[in-house]
Amino acid sequence: MTQDIVILAAGKGSRMKSAFSKVLHKIGGVAMVKRVLTTAKTLPDSQLHLVVGHQGEQVAAECQDFSANVVWQNDPQGTGDALRRVAPFLGKEGSTLTLYGDVPLIRASTLAKMTSLSTPNTLVLLTICLDNPTGYGRIVRNEQGAVTAIVEQKDATESQLAITEVNTGILLAPNVHLQTWLSSLTNNNAQGEYYLTDVIAMAARDGVDIVTVNPENEAEVAGVNDRVQLAALERELQHQQAVHLMQNGATLMDPARVDVRGELTTGCDVVIDVNCVFEGKVVLGDNVHIGPNCHLVNCTIGDNTVIKNNSLIEDSLVAESCDIGPFARLRPGTQLAKKAKIGNFVETKKAIIGEGSKVNHLSYIGDTKMGANVNVGAGTITCNYDGVNKYITQIDDNVFVGSNSSLVAPVHVSQGATIAAGSTITKQVGENQLAFARARQTHKDNWPRPTKK
Repeated sequence: MTQDIVILAAGKGSRMKSAFSKVLHKIGGVAMVKRVLTTAKTLPDSQLHLVVGHQGEQVAAECQDFSANVVWQNDPQGTGDALRRVAPFLGKEGSTLTLYGDVPLIRASTLAKMTSLSTPNTLVLLTICLDNPTGYGRIVRNEQGAVTAIVEQKDATESQLAITEVNTGILLAPNVHLQTWLSSLTNNNAQGEYYLTDVIAMAARDGVDIVTVNPENEAEVAGVNDRVQLAALERELQHQQAVHLMQNGATLMDPARVDVRGELTTGCDVVIDVNCVFEGKVVLGDNVHIGPNCHLVNCTIGDNTVIKNNSLIEDSLVAESCDIGPFARLRPGTQLAKKAKIGNFVETKKAIIGEGSKVNHLSYIGDTKMGANVNVGAGTITCNYDGVNKYITQIDDNVFVGSNSSLVAPVHVSQGATIAAGSTITKQVGENQLAFARARQTHKDNWPRPTKK
């Protein structure tokens, strides 16, 4: 049976003090509303509905990969009003789950628990007990412990304000009753809004069973209204991810100083030092060691590779037993074969570095196909760009490139060749040849040094 899932994402979020919609702010490198949609999509046979309002075009564009039905709420008048606008698109059977685009850490396991209790005559409510329930709607129960209503903070009596069980806003309602309840909502309350929570009293009146489910922790149902709360949930997510990494066998030198802003997969005995950031999809093989202050984006690192401090690797493939850094930068398109070495202050871009090859110091290697066991001296540059077009530098196996050399592409240095230090190479170098290209050195006797004026 198809299940409707409604994600409310129409609010402006004025307390964020931002030029764009609150739900587009990121947690762990992913927009909050996309995190909610990703979790919602784990439920089988689901139809997603996304309610947008403020900057709705941007929100819808950000979420287009989810194929959600976009419903507009240009003049928001409460959560009940949002559901009423979705009502024409809801199935006649099944149930409707209401989620929030600014509650990003809700877990799939909690939603699955809720849906497992769903029947045509059951409303499932997600509640939590808080030490300080201020600001939340209170769960009102009768003497038998059954839920009879939800009372919002501003409409609650003194005795109701003492209740610590509160409404999270997340509920699962049977569609056979929901349409009638939504049409019966009124805005006769302190806020002048249509409260979705009013359907609880209607369900109790109609003899519908109301069951409650609790989340695993408070952070799971915490919403974001300002940047302070955004930062708090960011830290919570990073803590959860750090715990997961350590439980899977990774050593984090300080779990509080590692940020995962995407998807990080680690092998056995991985060691990650402090202040490392991982973005996009990053895969670390067994026994990978990453030094402090490294930044890895959309890359795969092979077994036994060492990445020294302050290195940046982006959209690159690194094979096993490589040695990178410190202060190395691997730009998109870089591929390192087994036992390759990229040293300090070396930058690569669209470079294929062969097995055992070394670029140790202060070099730029771009648009290059390099064979095995090549040694590149300090200060070497592949001059790949003429101001309009880019060209390939081909360096075959066992080439030795002396320090401070410039290889002007397109150029081919054949197997076993040697480039003398300080050379500018513009023509093909044959196998086992020595190539040197230097201006003739001249001397001037009694040359006066410049003096300070």
